[in-house]
Amino acid sequence: MIEELAKENKVKVDNKQFEIEFKKHQELSRTASADIFKSGLADNSEMTKRLHTATHLLNEALRKVLSKDIKQRGSNITPERLRFDFNFPRKLTEEEIKKVEEWVNDKINKALDMKRDEMPIEKALNSGAQAEFGHKYPSVVSVYTISAKNKEIVSREICTGPHVSNTKELGKFKIVKDEGVAAGIRRIKAIVK
Repeated sequence: MIEELAKENKVKVDNKQFEIEFKKHQELSRTASADIFKSGLADNSEMTKRLHTATHLLNEALRKVLSKDIKQRGSNITPERLRFDFNFPRKLTEEEIKKVEEWVNDKINKALDMKRDEMPIEKALNSGAQAEFGHKYPSVVSVYTISAKNKEIVSREICTGPHVSNTKELGKFKIVKDEGVAAGIRRIKAIVK
């Protein structure tokens, strides 16, 4: 197409130089995307793993404190904070924020193990694993489960990781902001220290 347009406009195309520049562009794209991970992660640092794992507990805490119908609508994790979007029609009260923080910190203090299993997507969903609303998943997925000492499931989500192996690694969880981002969609920003 470029060659046809160039010919129509009486412009000469240097194919060899184009191939060189195209290869440079491809390599630059590969390098730029190498450090970007799935699941909304900015990097693979220990702090990012801690914050990412905390989103699993936050998701479940919101379902326990606010409504079992809450679904994740997106997330973004940097080494400084987590950002978690979810469906909910109003601002959280101070009491609700406190209850969510207490629920998450209770699970952190209990030093619960995180386990990863691979399974077909249908089996994962039938097991009660949470999935991001509207996200397209492959036929086989990773399911991360946090279980209590009595084997009761605390959190189970389809996810691409990475995660810590035990909740004790997270530190203290704190919500720093709750805001609306669209009609019926809230965003929580939180940290661990």
